[in-house]
Amino acid sequence: MLPPKCQRETVVNKSGYNQGSALEPLLHKLSYWRKFDEADRRAILNLPHVVKSLEHNHYIVREFDRAESACVLLSGFAIRHKIVASGHRQIVAIHMKGEFVDLQNSMLGFADHSVQMLTPGKVAMIPRQEIERIAFELPQVGRAMWTDSLVDGSIFREWVANIGRRDARTRIAHLLCEFSLRLKVAGLGEHSNYEMPLTQEQLADATGLTSVHVNRTLKQLQRDGVIDRSSPRSIVIGDWKKLADTGDFNSAYLHLHDEDPALAD
Repeated sequence: MLPPKCQRETVVNKSGYNQGSALEPLLHKLSYWRKFDEADRRAILNLPHVVKSLEHNHYIVREFDRAESACVLLSGFAIRHKIVASGHRQIVAIHMKGEFVDLQNSMLGFADHSVQMLTPGKVAMIPRQEIERIAFELPQVGRAMWTDSLVDGSIFREWVANIGRRDARTRIAHLLCEFSLRLKVAGLGEHSNYEMPLTQEQLADATGLTSVHVNRTLKQLQRDGVIDRSSPRSIVIGDWKKLADTGDFNSAYLHLHDEDPALAD
């Protein structure tokens, strides 16, 4: 019997174009970077995979584990993080539906950081050799995965700059801007009004601050009319430009399409 935090459902597609495939979110995400033909779409949807239902805080992979599969987030949110010698945690990425959350770990042989569920959700585990096969057999799919990894790196660099060279107010505002745009692009809600899945403690771990400092900064942003909050997790953005200016935010590092509706506001 499997433990209660991890219930598995094996899903294997071997033939036919399956519109009901669990991997539809992955196809949607990769299609943002490249135009696929029918063979490409069929191959992505029919990748062998195992679906797992995970509860919040469940580890998908721990640092130094041998990762045999690449994990795609089908629902919910996940974080990547590092634990330093003092025991403090640094969150280095937030992931949402359709995204690979540990492609690096699976391709490099062992995990150099941990991946953990931020909320309850489902993931699809795809064998590493299947990722390698489809990337080499279908160039457009391989290029889409490559582009996705490059954009991931671009986001990492922005996070380094955010933590290293911006003050607390700017860091928080920048993260709120990024998250709102990524939610809208992923089709997970309106970017002007959303529920932040991170607690204030987790926001602190993502921005290199203390939870007390995060709380104080959020309250100040609300007093200044930059955001509104009807609950501790609620983020309402009345004036996008004001928030972007406060957060020194320029969306170029997300490499969104110029015609993307998310950039219209």
